[in-house]
Amino acid sequence: ITYESLCIQYPEEDVPFVVKTGLIRQLGGESLYEYWERFKKLCASYPHHQISEQLLLQYFYEGLNNLERSMIDVASGGAHGDMTPIEARHLIEKMASNSQQFSTRNDNAIVIRGVHDVATDADKKLESKLDTLVNLVTQLAANQKSASVARVCDICSSNDHHTNVYPSL
Repeated sequence: ITYESLCIQYPEEDVPFVVKTGLIRQLGGESLYEYWERFKKLCASYPHHQISEQLLLQYFYEGLNNLERSMIDVASGGAHGDMTPIEARHLIEKMASNSQQFSTRNDNAIVIRGVHDVATDADKKLESKLDTLVNLVTQLAANQKSASVARVCDICSSNDHHTNVYPSL
């Protein structure tokens, strides 16, 4: 084994950076502003990506969650793809700015406060077994009480008296 055989060889040609659809998506709970800023930072980190403005905006649009995508479509007066790249960027900038000023994370999250019943089938089975066990212990205790009440004479096996009534020998 030689050193050269263990080395990884890379091609010497200059391959441009490729951004494909689906590489960036809006995260759950992320506002339009946060997603837009993250997208701009990604694009700025690769300034020589050789991707058209229209295609970049298309990638951004495809990564939006359904609600934000619908809002951009409505604000654009139809479909986002019908706008020029300059118009689309201006619209997204304006909507992202409004998102930063007037919305909070998870505006659509419904919070219900209080004590909730979270019993599962396993909990119910365990509770049923525990009830059965308590009933068995109760029956056992009742049987022991009745057995101790019924005293039998050890000498003559009579239920009328106990061995204690005989004089000591």
